[in-house]
Amino acid sequence: MTPKDYFDTKVPENLKTKADKLASINAIYEFNITGDDGGVWTLDLTQPGGKVCSGSGGSATCTVTMDSENFVKLVTGQLNPQMAFMTGKLKVAGNMGLALKLTSVL
Repeated sequence: MTPKDYFDTKVPENLKTKADKLASINAIYEFNITGDDGGVWTLDLTQPGGKVCSGSGGSATCTVTMDSENFVKLVTGQLNPQMAFMTGKLKVAGNMGLALKLTSVL
C-alpha cells in the first residue's frame, strides 16, 4: 500500500462509513507525505459527506507531515499515533485538537 492508494480508496470508504462522526469535525486537513510515494492530499470535512483530493487546498485548519513509510505504518496499525508524534515521526501544524480527531478519520 502507498499513501496514494490509501487516499484514493480507504479515505473515501471512511467518508461513507463514518459520515455521522466526521460531520461534526468541520475542518480541513492537509497531509504532506514526504519520501518515496509521497505527495500532498487535502481532506475537506466542511463539505457535506467530506471530500478528499490530491494537492493543497491552501486553507487547511490542521496540517500533518510525515514520511510515506511511517504514514503506511500508522494507517495499518503498526505505528502508534501518539508515539509517532512524540518521537517526531508525525508533525502537526495548526489546530492540535483537530489532530487528535484524526484517528476517527483515518
